[in-house]
Amino acid sequence: MDFKAYVTDKIAELTGLDRTAASNAAETPPDEKMGDLAFPCFPLAKVMRKAPAAIAAELAEKFPAGGPVAKVEAAGGYLNFFFDRAEFAKDIISGINAAGEKWGSSGEGAGKTVLVEYSSPNIAKPFHIGHLFSTAVGNSLARIYKHLGYNVQSLNHLGDWGTQFGKLISAYKRWGDKAAIEKEPIKELLRIYVKFHEEAEKDPSLDDEARMYFKKLEDGDDEATSLWKYFKDLSLVEFQRVYDMLGVKFDSYNGEAFYSDKMDEVVDILREKGLLTESDGAQVVDLSELNIPPCIILKSDGATIYATRDIAAALYRHRTYDFYKNIYVVGTPQALHFKQIFAVMKKAGWDWSSGCTHVNFGLVKLPGKAMSTRHGDVVFLEDVLNESIEKTRAIIESSSPDASDIDEKSKKIGIGAILYTFLKNSREKDIVFSWESMLDFEGESAPYCQYSYARGRSILRRAEGIDWSDADMSLAASDEEYSLVKQLGLYGDAVKAAADKNEPFLVNRYVTNLAKLFNKFYNTNPILKDDVDIETKKARLAIVDAACTVIKSALYMLGIETVESM
Repeated sequence: MDFKAYVTDKIAELTGLDRTAASNAAETPPDEKMGDLAFPCFPLAKVMRKAPAAIAAELAEKFPAGGPVAKVEAAGGYLNFFFDRAEFAKDIISGINAAGEKWGSSGEGAGKTVLVEYSSPNIAKPFHIGHLFSTAVGNSLARIYKHLGYNVQSLNHLGDWGTQFGKLISAYKRWGDKAAIEKEPIKELLRIYVKFHEEAEKDPSLDDEARMYFKKLEDGDDEATSLWKYFKDLSLVEFQRVYDMLGVKFDSYNGEAFYSDKMDEVVDILREKGLLTESDGAQVVDLSELNIPPCIILKSDGATIYATRDIAAALYRHRTYDFYKNIYVVGTPQALHFKQIFAVMKKAGWDWSSGCTHVNFGLVKLPGKAMSTRHGDVVFLEDVLNESIEKTRAIIESSSPDASDIDEKSKKIGIGAILYTFLKNSREKDIVFSWESMLDFEGESAPYCQYSYARGRSILRRAEGIDWSDADMSLAASDEEYSLVKQLGLYGDAVKAAADKNEPFLVNRYVTNLAKLFNKFYNTNPILKDDVDIETKKARLAIVDAACTVIKSALYMLGIETVESM
């Protein structure tokens, strides 16, 4: 039963208020002592021509007694509702047992496709710690939308085109060592790429050489194309190793190069629609009426740029997927770029472009400086993940030297700790890279949540032989038990809010609070002690079982895996 719907429907009947309006007005009180649901009567004052306090008192008397609502109280201008704890707990726990991992899901996305573009590293460049922001947020959003019933396509828009490949070809032909590159592909390619920039500062003619090589690549030159493919294949193998560690999978790896033959059509369409104007030799779309700088479509030399490619990609995706949403998980510095291309698509009359959304995120900074691949100032993501795994292993071995499956546990807990760090705050906040903060396992952390799950699973294993499927939930109505059950009931709201705002941290905050409430419940309500009667044990075990289901599901939404014991 939807307890909120029951209450707000009755309010609508008593007041003549629209059901949707009544539902939207209802809210959760700031203090549990004030009830489980509150309805503010202030909006009714003009209609009913009474003071809000008088309206609340009148409605409290008229509200039908019994059923799912145990008590109704008027408090000032508010109507406070106290649910029947046993009925509420029975409804939530039985619902979780029946739904399993689908608890909190919905069918709102049925028949709708959501594209999530994320990660998008540059070929032949390091997969550094900064890429984890996009990867963590994007992977989490993909899982959240899937939970809500959407057909989700995860897209990795690789940076596999552009003048940097001319630089890399030049660097390879001058200083490349094939044996060294095949031993450590990304690190060696980064080394010669950095060397190119160092040498180009002394000899600017190298930049002309790089442009020449990229022009050859654009023209389909056999040698340039062969080297480009060589760099790309090596890079993808390296990237895949990191994606496997993170449990991330993509449905498409179409990068910038894929759209290189689709840009002429975009230029033609914009020209036919009369949207292109000349500016200093370049072809641009004027966006001054929106107070946005003009969007360059063709440079003065006739070459296309990122904007042209991204517009071509959006058009291709519309035709291929007929998407409901096309989400770009890309850093905040690209905000203007997306404003420009979205505005161009709207001016082109493409109504579907309203489904395109830029989901921005902050920067990952090194203490005192920014990361730069040109100068080699990067922190490799794989190094961070491995360091976290090794630190976790040391902790496990020191506290539980006889623990089983140490390799698996170290990986899940260590990687989970890093992902949690990136998803614990609003995505727009910057992160200053710090080994200490990244690998802090104390307090609010993934290991804390994983431990709560493992503790619950341990209790259930020790309860072998007890069947709690028919538990009498009226025996689990203490404040700690009821608070935990209410939190379990809010999971679907948390997932929905995370999707509506494209903010995974809302699920992170939810599961952290759930873990806290679970531990409070566990510490104040004995479960398997001899002096606890069997029926009470069943009720409490049913809550433990449901809590484990929801903790595991919520952590999965964040890309974090659980362990059965810690």
